[in-house]
Amino acid sequence: MRRHGSTGIKPKNARKTLIRLFSYFRFNIVLFIIGLLFIFASSLAQIFVNGMLSPIIDLLVEGFDKSIFIKYLIIMGVLAIFMAIGVYIGNLAMARLAQKTIHKLREDMFSHMENLPVSYFDTHSHGELMSMFTNDVDILNQALEQSVSQIIISAVTLVGTFIMMLIISPLLTVLVVVMLAIMLSVVKYVAKRSTNNFRVQQATLSDMNGYIEEMMSGQKVVKVFNYEERTIEVFNEKNERLRKSSTDASTYGVMLMPIMGSLTYVLYALVSMLGAFLVIRNTLTVGNIGAFLQYTRTISRPITNVSNQLNTLFAALAGAERIFAILDEEVEIDAGDVRLIRDEACQNQLGWRVPLDNGEFECVPVKGFITFKDVDFGYVADQSVLKDINIYAKPGQKIALVGSTGAGKTTITNLINRFYEINDGSILYDGVEINRINKMDLRSTMSIVLQDVHLFEGTVNDNIRYGRLDATDEEVIQAAKLANAHYFIEHLPQGYNTILSTDGGNLSQGERQLLSIARAAIADPIILILDEATSSVDTRTEKLISEGMDKLMEGRTTFVIAHRLSTVRDSNAIMVLEQGEIIERGDHDELMKLGGRYYALNTGAVELE
Repeated sequence: MRRHGSTGIKPKNARKTLIRLFSYFRFNIVLFIIGLLFIFASSLAQIFVNGMLSPIIDLLVEGFDKSIFIKYLIIMGVLAIFMAIGVYIGNLAMARLAQKTIHKLREDMFSHMENLPVSYFDTHSHGELMSMFTNDVDILNQALEQSVSQIIISAVTLVGTFIMMLIISPLLTVLVVVMLAIMLSVVKYVAKRSTNNFRVQQATLSDMNGYIEEMMSGQKVVKVFNYEERTIEVFNEKNERLRKSSTDASTYGVMLMPIMGSLTYVLYALVSMLGAFLVIRNTLTVGNIGAFLQYTRTISRPITNVSNQLNTLFAALAGAERIFAILDEEVEIDAGDVRLIRDEACQNQLGWRVPLDNGEFECVPVKGFITFKDVDFGYVADQSVLKDINIYAKPGQKIALVGSTGAGKTTITNLINRFYEINDGSILYDGVEINRINKMDLRSTMSIVLQDVHLFEGTVNDNIRYGRLDATDEEVIQAAKLANAHYFIEHLPQGYNTILSTDGGNLSQGERQLLSIARAAIADPIILILDEATSSVDTRTEKLISEGMDKLMEGRTTFVIAHRLSTVRDSNAIMVLEQGEIIERGDHDELMKLGGRYYALNTGAVELE
């Protein structure tokens, strides 16, 4: 069952997430160093500019000297220009670093997802995954562009300013430290609650996006069954949850800025009063107090700047946690040491290269002999879906799987191509344990024609060639003819070069199915799996599809899953499954004579559920 959002997943530690995010800077270390150096230098320049206030004010108060005054102004001007240039170059480098980091993250996410097992996609909605690629990545990009340079500037400014304040007045510095501790406590209090709220907001947003994606793709079903009002009600519920979670997330971030501003003014006032007292006692000069007040404003600014960006920072951290959660998912493991070859060792025929214990190799010719021996399987521990399954499919045979929905028919085919691994028993391919065969080599000998056809945006030619990317145009045409698809393709506006919309939306269901058969045909598979390929088309189209499939099945080991029993009568063996067990087996005539479940289904005594 699919789920939306990820509120049930325990989030990762925010500190670890931040460290892991910054670790991506190593892929563009030159940009990072350039940005760091210029931002560091500009921050130091700003600190020295503030420090120049002390001698300038003292010069004006105690005794004006025009030449010294001009010298101080020139020094300040040079520092200000250097500071502006440093900020520009540093921020530019950091902006490019952010884009390259996001680019790398997207690459890692997509390549990692392509290597995840089918089970992952069976338990995560498309909307949820798309939300991670769009909402989470976008808000992370925004945070990196705006916040990384601010964090560095804030750190340098904080340390440098603190040192200068200690030099001017340790007593005033103690006062500032006490107030800063109070300010940091406020930030920590708000941050803790804001982080949790933003995490919930991102999960709720993903949930709503997943629902919208499902409803948009299923509009015909919604309208046919007059489900509009219920759909709107569910959407409004999810939208309301998003509003509440977004409000909770924003509340702390919004309230932080005025609180920090007020505390900053309190700090400024306290420093002014104590500083004035020290000037009266001749402990400090007026210039010292002027510079110290500027440093007071400067040292509180990093905290204020960071607090102003808390909304973005916390939302970005929540998104980064979800992104890294994907990257931490275990990829599909393939320990298969048996490879598919065609060389002299196999007399230039297709064969399995099987390593032997003595270090040599044996070549087993690929024929398409599939054997299930006492196979048990369950998607979840302690919940068996298949029990004690035994099947013997000889090369070229057609094996039909019949049974109610949920009986385990599709699960059997999922085990043949190792979308899932069995719990017990064994599956053999030409006598070789299937879990020893490299998955890519294993699947390259198979083709699947599903009931729900997925076509890609591109030409008809490209979609057929998806079965074998190096196929020539002539081979594409031959595959289309074999599938009975050539006639309708030629009557398309641009024939084989006609651009298909996503999922072939500009074709009929039958035409999409014929293209699916052509795509399977061009792969020239040894094993063919047909999963209810004609269950959703009209009788005339079914005949065309059946003829195409009959041509495709010639000489190939075929597993057929069908609700229409008329399509499996010519099968060499029919397996009747119920509740994960094979309750009957034999050809059509044998099962009809048996008078059991298959007989009842054919005579209409019972119907498939």
